[in-house]
Amino acid sequence: MWFENACVYHIYPLGYCGCEKQNSYTGGENRLAVIENNIEHIKSMGFNTIYFGPVFESVAHGYDTVDYTKIDSRLGTNEDFARLCKKLHENGIKVVLDGVFNHVGRDFGKFKELREGNWGYRDWFHVHDGNSCYNDGFYYEGWEGHYELVKLNLYNPAVKEYIKQCITGWVNEFEIDGLRLDVAYCLDLNFLKELRGHCKWLKEDFWLMGETLHGDYNKWMNNEMLDSVTNYECYKGLFSSFNDMNMFEIAHSLHRQFGGESWSLYNNKLLYTFVDNHDVSRIATMLNNKKHVPIIYPLLFTMPGIPGVYYGSEYGIEGDKRSGDDALRTAWDGEGFKNNGLCDLTELIGKLCKLRSESKALAHGSFKNLQLTNRQYSFRRDADGETLVLMINIDENSFDMNINIGGEFTDILTGEPVNLSAPVHMDGYSVKIAVSK
Repeated sequence: MWFENACVYHIYPLGYCGCEKQNSYTGGENRLAVIENNIEHIKSMGFNTIYFGPVFESVAHGYDTVDYTKIDSRLGTNEDFARLCKKLHENGIKVVLDGVFNHVGRDFGKFKELREGNWGYRDWFHVHDGNSCYNDGFYYEGWEGHYELVKLNLYNPAVKEYIKQCITGWVNEFEIDGLRLDVAYCLDLNFLKELRGHCKWLKEDFWLMGETLHGDYNKWMNNEMLDSVTNYECYKGLFSSFNDMNMFEIAHSLHRQFGGESWSLYNNKLLYTFVDNHDVSRIATMLNNKKHVPIIYPLLFTMPGIPGVYYGSEYGIEGDKRSGDDALRTAWDGEGFKNNGLCDLTELIGKLCKLRSESKALAHGSFKNLQLTNRQYSFRRDADGETLVLMINIDENSFDMNINIGGEFTDILTGEPVNLSAPVHMDGYSVKIAVSK
């Protein structure tokens, strides 16, 4: 499947394109042109997939959907988005959309009719006796207590059929290649099974990736449901290991998940991996030592999983969740990001994307921890005769690593040969990615 070699660039369109916070439903401007004009930048870094946050008509932030068949008026028109998708495909970039199916906004058509007294749509939602905080004259369930997000009744066959028809429309109109399912951990498992069957019928290689937090990801990620889920366990392990100067945390999580033993949870499965996104603080803000920013990305791209980079983070820009979501969803400003970010990571990410998209070891290789201390970490990936070894030193002082592997290796970051059968000298705050010749 194509997503085995995916390198994902994550865009939150309403923020990226500088849209108004509240939708007036007037439209008129093609703000998607901002993304279209940056295709070359995205392509130059080697990304072959874009995951778009919500693009359909919504009340405010995109996750409060009003119309699943219409591109958000603040972004442009359906024709504008179809043209963007066509250009992305022409440049070898797959398109993945946010599938927000757990809830809708209060202005969603069927819910508006219910509010106006059409009780024929009562079973589209979780409606009970009582009253809502909006004084609707009835009580309904909202997502995790947010009553601007009205929970859909995914046990209702009419609702499920409606969603499937919408997805069919997206494939026909925009030729999308996959979906990221918002709050997949809230979705009915039988609904996920039906959704998989429908999407794989539309496109055999359709990628289904779901948002999950913690627990056993096999509950949602298996041959009957999703292809991938978000690996929040390792997201936490990544920044914590650097901040606590304790690489044992991420090493433990990776070994538990992929170590190859019979009890390893996700051998040969591709979780979606990341160091930041539209819901959490930027990694340049999260890391206490800013010299660790260029070191965490090689780890992200070489550990098991499908790596994703959130727009703007290729320049090391900061964004603090404590300042609100707007701080994480800033408008695109390439020159401003470059001038105000901590470091320009675009060349490094370009090398990592090229490696990830071409490497068999990274696509489906085995995983094994090699050398581990609090401040140094090394692991190997193997597949089809290819061996890759990651070595990182997060300490300011130099360190000699003892890998003890024979054969000829090249550090893909520098192009220089690496002798893994002898001690490998690592400068302070350094990374080597050794690949067998």
